[in-house]
Amino acid sequence: MSRTLTYGQAIAEGTVQAMEADPSILVAGQNVDDHKGSYGTTRPAFERFGAQRVIDTPNSENAVAGICIGAADQGLRPLVVHTRADFMFLAMDALINLASKWRYMYGDKGGVPVVMRGVVGRGWGQGATHSQSLHATFGHFPGLYVAAPGSPADAKGLLAAALQSDTPVVLMENRSLYPIEGEVPEELTPVPFGVGRLARHGTDVTVVAASLMVHEAERAADLLARQGVSVEVVDVRSIRPLDEDLICESVARTGRVVVADTSWARYGFSAEVAAVIAERIPGELRAPVRRITPPNCPAPVSWPLEEAFHPSAAKIAEACLDLVGSGEVTVPVLTGVDAGFSGPY
Repeated sequence: MSRTLTYGQAIAEGTVQAMEADPSILVAGQNVDDHKGSYGTTRPAFERFGAQRVIDTPNSENAVAGICIGAADQGLRPLVVHTRADFMFLAMDALINLASKWRYMYGDKGGVPVVMRGVVGRGWGQGATHSQSLHATFGHFPGLYVAAPGSPADAKGLLAAALQSDTPVVLMENRSLYPIEGEVPEELTPVPFGVGRLARHGTDVTVVAASLMVHEAERAADLLARQGVSVEVVDVRSIRPLDEDLICESVARTGRVVVADTSWARYGFSAEVAAVIAERIPGELRAPVRRITPPNCPAPVSWPLEEAFHPSAAKIAEACLDLVGSGEVTVPVLTGVDAGFSGPY
C-alpha cells in the first residue's frame, strides 16, 4: 500500500524501518540528532532509538569514515550522513582505498556493509565548494554501489537495498528534491541497484537522466509535448551498476538521445552514457549524442549566475528540438523558478 510522502519523509521512514528490522544498523553524522540536521531525515530515528544508535559525530569526516568502516568490518551496518557531500572528499581514503577494495583483496570474503549518504546540488548561491555533484566521482571506482534516487519511493527503496547489502554504498541526494512528493510504499521494499526505470514513454527522443535531472527532463517533455515532440525519459536511478540495457533499448527505439546531468560533461556520467551507446548501438543513432551539463567551470556564488550555471528544462528542451530537426517550434523563454527546478534547500 502506498501513500504520499515527501522525499525527505521517505528517507526518514525508511531509516526507522530498517533500524527496527536490523539492530546492527546505526546512524552517524554531524547533527543527526537535531531536527534541522540532515534536513530532518534522521531526527525520527534519533527519537525512536536515542543517542546509542543515532550518533552525533565531531566535524572530522576522515576519522568518522574510518571508524564506521572498521565497525562495518566487525559486523555493524553504519549509515553515515554527510549533509554536504563536498566533505566526502575527506572520507575517500577509507571509503575508496579500504572499503571498496577489501572484497577483491580478500577473495570475496571482505565485504564492508557501510552506507554513506551525501547531499549535493545547488542551493541559495553557495558557490564553488557547495554546489557540485559527485556521483560520477564515486561511480568511477569498482567495489562501490552508487545511486542517485530521483523520487521519494526510490529514495526509500534504494536506502533499504543499501542497508541490506554487503557492498559499500554511496547514495547521492539532491537537496532540491527533499520537498517533492510522491507515492511511497508503507513497507520497506528494496529497489535493486543496476535497474533503472522509464519515467515517461516517448517516440522521438530519449533523455537519460538521474536525480534532479529526471524532473527537469519531465518538465522539458511537457513543454515539447505541446509542440508535437514526444520525449522518453530514462531515470537510471543507479549510477554503478548502470542499467545499460534500459538505456540502449530506449535509444534504439527513438534514435536520438540527450543526456542531462548536474555534473560536468568531461569524464562524467554523461560521458559514460554516451560511451555505452557508442559502443553498443552506434548504428541506431539518427543524430549525435547531446549532453546538457553545467559549463566547464566551478559554480558561481551569485544567485542569478548560479541559475544560469545549472542545467534546466529549457536547455534540455532546446537540445531535443535540435536533435529532431524541427525549425518551426520554439521553447518558451523561462525565467525564475520556471527556468529550472527550485526548492527551499
